Amino acid sequence: MATLKPLSPTGAPETNPAAIKKFLNARGILFEQWEASRPLQDDDDQETILEAYQEPLSCYMARHNYTNADVINVHPGTPNLPEIRAKFLAEHTHDEDEVRFFVDGEGAFYFHVKGEVFAVICQKGDFISVPKGVTHWFDLAPKYHVKAIRVFQSKEGWVARYTDSGIAQKYIK
Repeated sequence: MATLKPLSPTGAPETNPAAIKKFLNARGILFEQWEASRPLQDDDDQETILEAYQEPLSCYMARHNYTNADVINVHPGTPNLPEIRAKFLAEHTHDEDEVRFFVDGEGAFYFHVKGEVFAVICQKGDFISVPKGVTHWFDLAPKYHVKAIRVFQSKEGWVARYTDSGIAQKYIK
């Protein structure tokens, strides 16, 4: 279950999925929760994972003209983990929506929208679609474990366009 974290001293974390969805949707960020059609094992391959989420995934992809889906699995044993983490820590945008469904593990999407900065810690069952052009960054710390379905129109559209604002460094530990 996700946690919404306003990054102001007075903001309290929110864990109610309906409240998180309402907050994010009001800012143009799609948030849902999905369930697998059957239990998954830690060592299941990409094909098995995609098949377990076929119904919601194929409906979403058809509705939004997506053609590609894959599974990323980052964990403490992943080679070059510090470099992988660093790549996502700077504020950036994309030329297409960044779509993620968390199969296991967790990661924090940080957003900088119209002067407001907030984070959503996504966990197993959380689906999020960050609209193209929305400034954000991502951190897989402190657990360094993210298994997620990624959805693309084209992998070229997902290339990060860094803003060089430096804002992310104010919030990353």
